[in-house]
Amino acid sequence: MNLYEITQSLDFIKSKINVEPEIGIVLGSGLNHMAEEIKEPIYIDYKEIPHFVTSTAPGHKGRFVVGTLEGRAVICMQGRFHYYEGHTMKDVTYPVRIMKMLGIKNLLLTNASGGVNRSFNVGDLMLIDDHINFLGTNPLIGKNIEEFGPRFCDMTYAYTPELKEIAFEASKETGVELKRGTYLATTGPSFETPAEIRMYRALGADAVGMSTVPEVIVASHAKLNVLAISLITNMAAGILNQPLSEEEVMKIGNLKGKDLQKLVRCIIKRIP
Repeated sequence: MNLYEITQSLDFIKSKINVEPEIGIVLGSGLNHMAEEIKEPIYIDYKEIPHFVTSTAPGHKGRFVVGTLEGRAVICMQGRFHYYEGHTMKDVTYPVRIMKMLGIKNLLLTNASGGVNRSFNVGDLMLIDDHINFLGTNPLIGKNIEEFGPRFCDMTYAYTPELKEIAFEASKETGVELKRGTYLATTGPSFETPAEIRMYRALGADAVGMSTVPEVIVASHAKLNVLAISLITNMAAGILNQPLSEEEVMKIGNLKGKDLQKLVRCIIKRIP
């Protein structure tokens, strides 16, 4: 990745849109229907954008949707990239850098995750307070681009405290319950073993998934305000006496996505 590639991507996207987005939204597995609420949408397939890769994860449409939501100009990733798809960390996080250069100040991320905390239930929403990076790598490895941020990125407030407060205010207003906890990211694509889940719980994880952390690291590096919410679509291995499946993730995403959609819309209204 270099500034020339970024410029080419930006020029292509700017040629397709007529607004400057102020909020970026990333939609996880089973949550793509939220993009259908965007007014006056402009669709840009990732495969059309120079230097973008193609999204192959199930349930991910693989496109940007640009328009307005609750009166705010937004750019929404209707599907993200994952390390397990064989993409590099540069490819996985490239859209975040592009959204930053398009003008966003706030990034809202969602994902489907497995519940590690035994007090959680399938269908719960969890505000991510912090994360544990179990991916074995970091998207900032390599030459640093000073235009985005410093060589060494502070992660103390990677999840912006002010946005977390707004999320809990929105939870009260909408009546959508919002739990909080620590998210642990693994590479996937296999689900975790019961022994691994016991270890993650001992480390302090409340939920586990295969995304989000690389995007948060790059967003923090770029000084973006970040808010992230997990939808608990299944209980992690060993908690319930049943196998895990992709179908379960998609089913719960479709059932509970409306609650998340209601919450996100209220959050967007409240962002200064």
